[in-house]
Amino acid sequence: MRFLAAALTAAGITAGLVTAPTAPAQPVVAAAPSACAELGGLVDADQICRVHAENPTYRLDYTFPADYPDQQSLTAYLKQTRDGFVNVSEMPGSWNLPYVLDARGTGYRTGPDDGGTRSVVFEVYENVGGAHPQTWFKSFNWDVAAKAPITFDTLFKPGAEPLDVIFPIVQADIARQLGVDAPISPSAGLDPAKYTEFAITDDSVIFYFGQGEIMAGAGGALQATIPRTAIASMLALPPVTP
Repeated sequence: MRFLAAALTAAGITAGLVTAPTAPAQPVVAAAPSACAELGGLVDADQICRVHAENPTYRLDYTFPADYPDQQSLTAYLKQTRDGFVNVSEMPGSWNLPYVLDARGTGYRTGPDDGGTRSVVFEVYENVGGAHPQTWFKSFNWDVAAKAPITFDTLFKPGAEPLDVIFPIVQADIARQLGVDAPISPSAGLDPAKYTEFAITDDSVIFYFGQGEIMAGAGGALQATIPRTAIASMLALPPVTP
């Protein structure tokens, strides 16, 4: 929120002389509140924000790095998720209470403090009384030098076809984790909409998939690591310097 200091201009005539008007005061801009403060959390010594709220109907826990540059986006998402969850827990007929919402954010970074990228990936667990709790991911990625978010579209150069390379690596990595062949259909594996949640590290791009998003729900929430060397020629990001 921006607050402009009022500038008072004084003009008067004394002994035939006109006093010079007072120079306008410089605008005073208040720092935007952090996501942690807006959510009622506390930042610990490791710069991790911890939010906890509970009552007889629900229990909510958020943890995430407090220094992610785009605080507004974090705040908007976490507030929206919290408000929807609380509304469901307070509906008449809710059962098997208390409901649980647990969102744990992991931070990643590349490059120096004044450049490179920053990422936060939330693994969100929600149990609203049903037999099958849900787990999904939500990521935020930021280009520090450009002061702009990074999406799947802006992660790669215009005209690149990264999924032709990424999909086979995802299949192999998930099969390795599950110990069986990964039954991912090409219609899902080559769909850019399935790759919106990711984190950027010095040597890889990690993609995250919620339950049932890229294969049958029995596989649970999944992730797959793509070496940067495999997609380096297509990345719009500058190479990471040692």
